[in-house]
Amino acid sequence: MSATRHEGTIVDRYTPGARINHWITAGSLILLALSGLAFFHPSLFFLTSLFGGGQSARAIHPWIGVVLLISFTGLFIRFVRFNFWNRDDTQWMRRVGDVVNARDDRLPELGKYNAGQKLVFWSQTILILILFASGLVIWDQYFYQYTTIDQKRVAVLVHAIAALLAILVWIVHVYAAIWVRGTVRAMTRGSVTGGWAWRHHRKWLRQEISKDGR
Repeated sequence: MSATRHEGTIVDRYTPGARINHWITAGSLILLALSGLAFFHPSLFFLTSLFGGGQSARAIHPWIGVVLLISFTGLFIRFVRFNFWNRDDTQWMRRVGDVVNARDDRLPELGKYNAGQKLVFWSQTILILILFASGLVIWDQYFYQYTTIDQKRVAVLVHAIAALLAILVWIVHVYAAIWVRGTVRAMTRGSVTGGWAWRHHRKWLRQEISKDGR
């Protein structure tokens, strides 16, 4: 059995609901990054013009964070069962050089996600929780009286560091999706070719085939 044999086959990977959920999350992250960077350094303050000015950007930013938390919670519930670590992931990480050089024959058969995708999933889960918690501390319009000035200062620092890390993880995620040809199709059309599935997520493809055969 080879990738060529499956190339004409189309395999469903994401439902319309999952794709909408993903793009709401992605859009929220982008808007938060733009509005947050505007307050990160004076040279980036011009980004507030995208949101109607400094005051508007400051007012909108935390509410977008609420949307992100709700949307990402939906993604978490949908996909957490596919993102638990197993021995195949450890083996995949040990052979990351083969991953980079596309020596797929040396890699273990994988389920729906590889180790890199799982690391992105768990990194963003942790970072979004940190961003939301620290964001509440500095959301003075509603929570000013519940924390001290010193706590707010610490929260601002934590929020900024977590935001930068989340942006870096997002960049890695986007780069990997573009680098692995055929991946973007999964989140735009909801499907992948059988050849792509056989090459990158063979164990998952076997599971999908067995389900269809029942």
